[in-house]
Amino acid sequence: MNYDLHCHSTASDGLFAPGELVDAARLGGVDVLALTDHDELSGLAEARQACDAHGLRFINGVEISVTWEDETIHIVGLGIDPENPQLVAGLQQVRGSRLGRAQAIAARFDSIGISGTLQGALSLAANPAVISRAHFARHLVSAGHTRDADSAFKLYLGSGKPAYVPHHWSHLEHAVRWITGSGGVAVVAHPGRYRLSDQALRRFFGEFRDAGGRALEVVTGSHQPSQYATFARFARDFGFHGSRGSDFHGVGESRIGLGQLPPLPDS
Repeated sequence: MNYDLHCHSTASDGLFAPGELVDAARLGGVDVLALTDHDELSGLAEARQACDAHGLRFINGVEISVTWEDETIHIVGLGIDPENPQLVAGLQQVRGSRLGRAQAIAARFDSIGISGTLQGALSLAANPAVISRAHFARHLVSAGHTRDADSAFKLYLGSGKPAYVPHHWSHLEHAVRWITGSGGVAVVAHPGRYRLSDQALRRFFGEFRDAGGRALEVVTGSHQPSQYATFARFARDFGFHGSRGSDFHGVGESRIGLGQLPPLPDS
């Protein structure tokens, strides 16, 4: 079975509408798909309907941003109930802070002589409530300021760059409780992406487990192949399950296509 348990649609910062994303997953050979939009559930119904039409198994998902020791970490929820009141209210609270951050990012761009970025980013966000740095990056590319989205982050939007605005997201314990309280499984997304030492990662994994977290993404489009064994070992050490997900956002922006990752390690 080909599982892809992490991807994004236009309901957050993906390039494909939920139904189009399912078409791409089917072409990529996916058997089981989870849609995990950032802090947003509105694409799930369309994705489920498309999966039913194509004979794919669908899993309700979400990806929640949390702040832990000044680092932004993403927690994926799989098998959630999208109508759970606590989860719905928690995500609404997280989304409510996004526009303020976007306005602050635009002000940073204005200060360095690049104007119109908020309007440009909003024009590219199918769901303005979930505006993100990815939408700013796409605007910079379309306006000719950078060659591609990666360059936009390296030059302007990444940590420490001129338009980077730090942000405090939800607490780890809250995000895990929203997921588990709705019947879901909490998973650490792409743990190899964070600027944490092995010692800090172990401390974080311990707190995540104590909060009710149950899995790590081991094989993901954000990991190099050499990292698969590293995070399989972490998963074994902490008694976590392993997950597999492309983190697909769209053609030209994602290193790995839907369903194209290697399998989890045999162990």
